[in-house]
Amino acid sequence: MESKYGKKYLIYLYLLLGALAAFPPLVTDMYLPALPVMTAEFNTVPSAVQMSLAACILGLAVGQLIFGPLSDKWGRKPLLKCALLLFILATVASIFSPTIEVLNICRFFQGLGGAGGVVLSRSVATDCYSGRELAKTLAIIGAINGIAPVTAPVIGGLFSESIGWKGIFCILLAIGIFLYLVSIPFRESHLQEKRYTGTLTSLFTQAGKLFRNSAYVRYVLIFGMSNGVLFGYISSASFILQNDFGLSELMFGILFGINSMVIGTGSILSLKLRKIANASDLGCAGMLLCSLLQLLNFYFGVGFWGYEILVFFMLFSVGMVFTTSTTLAMTEGKAMVGWASAIVGATGFLFGGIVTPLVGIGSIQISTYCIMTVCSLVSLIISCMAYRSKPVIV
Repeated sequence: MESKYGKKYLIYLYLLLGALAAFPPLVTDMYLPALPVMTAEFNTVPSAVQMSLAACILGLAVGQLIFGPLSDKWGRKPLLKCALLLFILATVASIFSPTIEVLNICRFFQGLGGAGGVVLSRSVATDCYSGRELAKTLAIIGAINGIAPVTAPVIGGLFSESIGWKGIFCILLAIGIFLYLVSIPFRESHLQEKRYTGTLTSLFTQAGKLFRNSAYVRYVLIFGMSNGVLFGYISSASFILQNDFGLSELMFGILFGINSMVIGTGSILSLKLRKIANASDLGCAGMLLCSLLQLLNFYFGVGFWGYEILVFFMLFSVGMVFTTSTTLAMTEGKAMVGWASAIVGATGFLFGGIVTPLVGIGSIQISTYCIMTVCSLVSLIISCMAYRSKPVIV
């Protein structure tokens, strides 16, 4: 890869892929500090505003199932341009939304456009690498991507009081335009001779081959469950930290950003273990332990610091699972990279979209910790089953 493109282009490629993979935290995390204010501004209930987050997550899931497979046929670069244009237009529409219902629809299309960047970042990485090199590349992209969860809520907390949620969306618009311009020098990674030559109808039936691969399905489910844990935290954090623990919008943004940085740390350090399978098992066990302890923390009223310490270790575990499960899934789906990447990403956001509205039912802390516990337990069971039934050395 280095001899083919040169070091300068590789650095550019890493940065571009990391930025494209950062769409989810940008579109979901940046406006989180403004959720309570948006509830009052739209004269609605918290669950209705949380639906704007769920709608975006749904768009991030569906969009990957569109852009991923189509990139197998038409190449990565044309689909990337289309996705970024859709994101730009949907963001403009979101800014001028008169009601929460219109905003939720615009947020779906905003997520749809952002999904193109996410799915294509994994596809391009898999085009260029395989095995442990792929794991290393995904971990580096994840570390670069980790800047977004750190900066997004800080920017949101810093500006939500002064420029409001519409101002935050103007920042997202500027980011979309910038990424479109930066993506122009990108060189096509999916060569013409490797592209799918069948009809569009047959293209969208190719997913069946992946679903018949039991190992691939297990790795995808592990990734999906870990996303359920992550989005349980994301969708509830602003209400728990601001309403229950009394943090300001700015302090919430700073703390949320620091917590999110731990995901990238877990992603990088997971490669230090001799086998990726061990890292996945350990990460799933860590998520389960932290989720159970959060329930005990709430029951015994330990308070803010008990919550924060457990979130720190939980997100570290999530980072470990993200890199390992994605690498193993993409390795299994190497023959259909676009589809493989699409299913991985869509499953993650599908679980996130399901979890997000559920955390608003009843006591937000109890519902959040119960959902995290269930997702963590299932992920651990599947992880143990996956690597015992088909060992993979990467």
